[in-house]
Amino acid sequence: MPFSAQTPPADSPAHLQPNRACAHRLSRRTLLKGVGGLAAASVIGGGAVVAGAAPAQAALTVAEHEDHGRMQYYKLATSSIGWLPRVNVLLPDGYDTSRRYPVLFLLHGGGENYSTFDTKYDIRNHTAGRDLIVVMPDGGAAGWYCDPESSNVGPRNWETFHIKELLPWVDATFATTGQASRRAISGFSMGGFGALKYAAKYPELFASVSSHSGPADLRIQDGAVVHWANFTASATDLKGGTIYGIPWDQARVSADNPVEHVESYRGKRVFLVCGTDSDRYESIVLPSQQNFEKALDGAGIGYERYEDTGAHVVRWGRIQQDIDSLLNYFAKGA
Repeated sequence: MPFSAQTPPADSPAHLQPNRACAHRLSRRTLLKGVGGLAAASVIGGGAVVAGAAPAQAALTVAEHEDHGRMQYYKLATSSIGWLPRVNVLLPDGYDTSRRYPVLFLLHGGGENYSTFDTKYDIRNHTAGRDLIVVMPDGGAAGWYCDPESSNVGPRNWETFHIKELLPWVDATFATTGQASRRAISGFSMGGFGALKYAAKYPELFASVSSHSGPADLRIQDGAVVHWANFTASATDLKGGTIYGIPWDQARVSADNPVEHVESYRGKRVFLVCGTDSDRYESIVLPSQQNFEKALDGAGIGYERYEDTGAHVVRWGRIQQDIDSLLNYFAKGA
């Protein structure tokens, strides 16, 4: 599986014991300028015209909806994906449509899907009692949060779906603030890369970005991440198609490469976590995050980064720390 996860037991030494922590003070950031507005009010509490929202490229159609209290499940129809992608939207306790809530987009890893953070990583308990809407969409088993260079199975344009369609749909459907200053993105592994990529390519849409064992430099080790993205996507999602082309489309690689866009992170909250084991994943992810750290340092951009004992896993303690730190950041008026 591409950058797939193992989950450590709660009492594991890797749970929340950093070998090294790098914390840099974040400056108070200003409100991001808007890039578009929304129409279409919703019965679930959205519909305000707000700053920092991406205009929908095409309307999404709800093909299926299940109400499970805090957890709202949707299957959506879009021309960007050749099947019906799913999304879980986790509402805060006591969700009130007369209020406005911040939003966290939480992206799954390779070989996982929209439900993984609920079924494997206990996101309901991590957010219990916290005023936060969490959006967990499908991203393909090896979609890499990209619009691929080629596909032999129809459209698999995950970037377009997430940014141009899902994000404004969430603001129009739920009681969000609709402001970039109250919107965050995070993910694990492949999803951690996706979070860094989206925050860099669309800096006007997110105030905070977190990457849990996600690669931050596509070109490290002779382009190991690009090779892996092409291989896994070709073998699973695209049936011979590729994310970056063969030979690589170098402009496409550079456009997606977080370390080549450090200025996009200026003024944002940046939270990074990685394991220190020499497994086949962290042996790439760790030096890629270290390269990213050096680039941020060179630009004078603040961040938090942790190197924890252990392998390529979701660290529950770090997920909780990240969420609580994010809410504190929002509370301070980021």
